[in-house]
Amino acid sequence: MSVYSAFRTLVPVRPDDIDMNRHVHNSKYADYVLAARYDQMERCYGMAMDAFLERGLSWVVRASYIEHRRPLVLGDVAAVETRISEIRKHGVKVDFMIERESDGRTAARGWFDYTLVCAVKGRPQVIPDDVVAVYSV
Repeated sequence: MSVYSAFRTLVPVRPDDIDMNRHVHNSKYADYVLAARYDQMERCYGMAMDAFLERGLSWVVRASYIEHRRPLVLGDVAAVETRISEIRKHGVKVDFMIERESDGRTAARGWFDYTLVCAVKGRPQVIPDDVVAVYSV
């Protein structure tokens, strides 16, 4: 079993992230992971999403799981840590943890299972060897 690097991105809680219960709406946690992955693809892996699009490829979510532990509120900064836990023929599984930056307490954790697809046809594609190499850090 391979061990892949973990990367961290800070995402400030915005006023429009807050729901009627005065904390971050559950749907926003997926947005925070997506924002972190876009940042990390470019900053940490050196392969931005545009590089996939230029090759006619895109990533789609096949499945996901989020366990909400404690709320984030306005003024908090979400520290989003992600790590690839598995690379398969057509996809990757990415584990994540979202912590409140101020105290390191876990707000949410879970995983996303992404499939690489042809951007035009929407069909699964074999992950190219150079992408596997980049993601295997």
